[in-house]
Amino acid sequence: MSVVIFFLMRLAPGDIVDILFAAAGYVNESDKQFLMKELGIDKPIWAQYIDWLRGLAVGDFGKSYRYDQSAWEIIRPLIPVTVELAALATIFSIVLGVPAGVLSAVRQDTTLDYVLRLVSLAGLSLPSFWLGMVIILGLVAWFGWIPEMTYISPRENLPGHLVQFLLPAAAVGYRSSALLMRITRSAMLEVLREDYVRTAWAKGQGSRAVVWRHALKNAILPVVTVIGIEFAFLIGGLVVTETVFNLPGVARFLVEAILWRDYPIVQNLVLFIAVVVVLSNLIVDMLYGWLDPRVRYSS
Repeated sequence: MSVVIFFLMRLAPGDIVDILFAAAGYVNESDKQFLMKELGIDKPIWAQYIDWLRGLAVGDFGKSYRYDQSAWEIIRPLIPVTVELAALATIFSIVLGVPAGVLSAVRQDTTLDYVLRLVSLAGLSLPSFWLGMVIILGLVAWFGWIPEMTYISPRENLPGHLVQFLLPAAAVGYRSSALLMRITRSAMLEVLREDYVRTAWAKGQGSRAVVWRHALKNAILPVVTVIGIEFAFLIGGLVVTETVFNLPGVARFLVEAILWRDYPIVQNLVLFIAVVVVLSNLIVDMLYGWLDPRVRYSS
């Protein structure tokens, strides 16, 4: 991933030196070469890659070309914002999507099933950023109120912070909940047709025990997989949502860094997203053995 991240970014035409001189309206070759040498981008690409890896090994993430500050000092306050928003959206999607999927499967081909499937289809069709703008416009039109559009730290005002994050989390989580509802419904329909479920019904067990204790427990593995994938996707896929709600997160800042060809910022942010994806999949794989005793990993 480090190789892909490093070299793909440099395939894009131009660098920050070209951007700066284009904005100034003139090109002085001696000044340009001096600036490239100062930023370290006059070296061969393989040498720049080695320097980056050497810095990562000692905890040095490099210095931002645009802000002339340590890349880590710029990135560090962005990570909690995106992780919190992604976590809240994931919690919202689980709370809404999994029970809806179970009810839809249990009440298959009923009015409730059709309504829930329609709601899930709407969730998959509506972009989260558009839904976020609709939420803001609705609050203004109906209540004459708009959430704070300047980031509020939880240490300064926890209620205001939660209100600021719950709205975009609901907008993003609605789409994820629709996907979870579909996956849960499909998995539950397969499990509910199994012999052991029919046996549990025949033995006179209550619907709560059969559905939630036996059926859902055995249908949960694909749902957990999707939850892990969705969380990892949200870490890097909240660009427009963070822009709509003016949240200083990783995804929004990443786009700005790409436009400026700020290599140290882009490399480290994308590497962070890649690490989150790997860890999410690792945690999901580890949860398999805990959720289903039939799953065993060879030593």
